[in-house]
Amino acid sequence: MKRVLFISSTGGHLAEMLQLKDMFSKYDYKIITEKTSTNLKLKKQYKNRINYLIYGTKDHMLSYPFKLLANCFKSLYFYLKFHPDYVITTGAHTAGPMCCLAKIFGSRVIYIETFANLNTKTITGTLLYFIADKFIVQWESMKKLYPNSEVGGWIY
Repeated sequence: MKRVLFISSTGGHLAEMLQLKDMFSKYDYKIITEKTSTNLKLKKQYKNRINYLIYGTKDHMLSYPFKLLANCFKSLYFYLKFHPDYVITTGAHTAGPMCCLAKIFGSRVIYIETFANLNTKTITGTLLYFIADKFIVQWESMKKLYPNSEVGGWIY
């Protein structure tokens, strides 16, 4: 059975990723997201299949670089512990380090650009476009921005 790691930041990115939950049972899977009070309930639902990174936002520029660095080390720990065949992400910043680690260690990366963007690139999408093995957009209009992407349709 393939090992698949699903990772996203909290909020809308996590909501999009959880729309893929019908796929979870087909794989040996783990979920990684940021630890927030709303996400703690996922521990009950997904039991030992979920791990948390430190919640950080770019709005707090003094603490954000330190949280991002800490999350890089936590991502390395989670990656080496699970060693997935695939990393699937809906973004955003939380997923970047994990996707880079996945490429370094030989896992395949599948990036799904957010439903929220019809005509503009995300920062994470821009960075991961070049390392993703499969880059999926949810809107036909996004093909202009990411020419080598596949239109996967809406997750919702």
